[in-house]
Amino acid sequence: MTLAGRTAIVTGGASGLGEACVRALAAAQCTVVIADLNEEKGTALAHELGALTQFCRTDVCDEADVLAALDEGERLDIAINCAGIATAERTLGKDGPLDLERFERVLRINLLGTFNVTRLAAAMMAKNEPGPDGERGVIVNTSSVAAFDGQIGQAAYAASKGAVAAMTLPLAREFARIGIRVLAIAPGLFHTPLLAGLPEEAMKQLAATVPFPARLGEPSEFASLALHLVQNRMMNGEVVRLDGALRMAPR
Repeated sequence: MTLAGRTAIVTGGASGLGEACVRALAAAQCTVVIADLNEEKGTALAHELGALTQFCRTDVCDEADVLAALDEGERLDIAINCAGIATAERTLGKDGPLDLERFERVLRINLLGTFNVTRLAAAMMAKNEPGPDGERGVIVNTSSVAAFDGQIGQAAYAASKGAVAAMTLPLAREFARIGIRVLAIAPGLFHTPLLAGLPEEAMKQLAATVPFPARLGEPSEFASLALHLVQNRMMNGEVVRLDGALRMAPR
């Protein structure tokens, strides 16, 4: 899929990996809807990038919110789902078993939210006139290396991201008949707001666990892969690790 002139939505687009995708898409002359709960950052980003971008306050778990964000554009060609949360809590902690509501919240945002946007985006893409190879749209979701080698304390996060990875191929097979590709990226340790608050020494220790390059990934590198997946029509139904050969130890 060529990028110029396309319309995209990026969830979690006000910061981190999502913001990088918004910037890359706008630079490629795509019209982009920034779907996020953070109004201050989302509005500022849209103002900075200009007429091709607009912000829409969006709870990805809310159908009405997602439909309102999708309605900001006359059509939809690309959906990139980056909205999510990360937690680290033991199932059996010092105070007893993990509260079930906290486990459910991670699944709700990371999995249900991703699926909610995916299903509604696909319904909108299905209305597009097919392009080369019959293509109507592309959906790129965000999994994690924790889906494959999650650490102690990551049961909820690994479960949610593992499910995102697991549904990639079934969705790609289902949507093949209407010309919509579905992919996922499983990033490793990336320099995002989630890690930015850590002490410098802790950041160095994390970076040292990455075989090569021995550093945290940059959000722009995630965005570069996301845009490649959008443009390469033979990429479909795949979960791509982006982690510098990182394989996380148990703890």
